[in-house]
Amino acid sequence: MSTITVKNIPPELYEQLKRFAESNHRSINSEIIACIEQVVRSQPINPELLLANARRLREKTAAYEITNDDFNQMKNAGRP
Repeated sequence: MSTITVKNIPPELYEQLKRFAESNHRSINSEIIACIEQVVRSQPINPELLLANARRLREKTAAYEITNDDFNQMKNAGRP
């Protein structure tokens, strides 16, 4: 297994990484590996496929009209 040393990490970035690691119940090293895996193994976005999916969703929901008042009422529902 290879070893990488990362130097000059800005303090605010290190603190954020530390918080993410804690929230994910990982060590900082494991969190860094997870971040690298996510970037390296991610697939490039296909804009045509993304647009086609968005258009299909828009067609499915076109019959449902929500006004600004409706939206605000739903957004505020249940808030004290």
